Amino acid sequence: MSVTVVGSVALDTVETPWGRNDEGLGGAATYFSLAASHYAPVHLVGVVGKDFPQAHIDLILGRDINLDGLETAEGRTFRWSGRYHEDVNERDTLDTQLNVFEQFQPKLTTAAQEGEYLFLANIHPALQLQVLEQAKASFIGLDTMNLWIDTTLDELKQVLRRVDVLIINDLEAKDLTGEKSLVKAARGISAMGPSNVVIKKGEHGCMLFKGEQVFVTPAFPVENVVDPTGAGDSFAGGFMGFIARKDATDFETLRHAVVYGTVTASYTCEAFGPDPLTRISITDIENRYQQFRKLTTF
Repeated sequence: MSVTVVGSVALDTVETPWGRNDEGLGGAATYFSLAASHYAPVHLVGVVGKDFPQAHIDLILGRDINLDGLETAEGRTFRWSGRYHEDVNERDTLDTQLNVFEQFQPKLTTAAQEGEYLFLANIHPALQLQVLEQAKASFIGLDTMNLWIDTTLDELKQVLRRVDVLIINDLEAKDLTGEKSLVKAARGISAMGPSNVVIKKGEHGCMLFKGEQVFVTPAFPVENVVDPTGAGDSFAGGFMGFIARKDATDFETLRHAVVYGTVTASYTCEAFGPDPLTRISITDIENRYQQFRKLTTF
């Protein structure tokens, strides 16, 4: 089974206490695709400018990722710049330039439309609704952020009514529902539409909710975190890629998908940009998965 993802492809400038990466490959759809491609074929839908380096295109094409839906528009590619603190949970956004992404109107190719699994990465809910009108997916995942929760809540709720799983962080879950308890927040989100809710808690792991069933897992302990950019998108890619590989969405499969998403995302943090996702194999992921099992079994 294949996965379609619609979202940003960007050039990121990132500073951390351990170094700096100028205009490296970034974007939610990029991290998602490179992570998911370890499990299933991926169709990436997005937009870049004429200045987007061919080397980045070649790197993405080196995986099982179809770029027929990646539009090249006149103008400059979306750029983001940020600085992480010693505590990598703290980050300052220094600059955001939407450029060609500001006028992005998602157009799914026939193959992307027919992908059995669809992930709506973090873009404006109005664009997510456009994608839903084109896609034929049987299982749909969604990401969002505080900006859309605070400014486009009505449109976001329209999207939520039509998706199967929402993957967001703990602060976003509380903001969306007004609840202080993550358990109550998950129930509130499910009432809005998604039958499955994944709440990420950064270095403290994540929680999966499906009806009355709950699964909680820690993060994989990474000793040297170099750059956490894209870790959440990599988690989503591993999660959606795994269920596409299994072609199942029962609770047991989703539990495993959470762990595989966690393990896949752990590689992202070990270097700048998404390069670690291109250097590992499914064997590496399976080995770390077994390490994770030993760490969490008692």
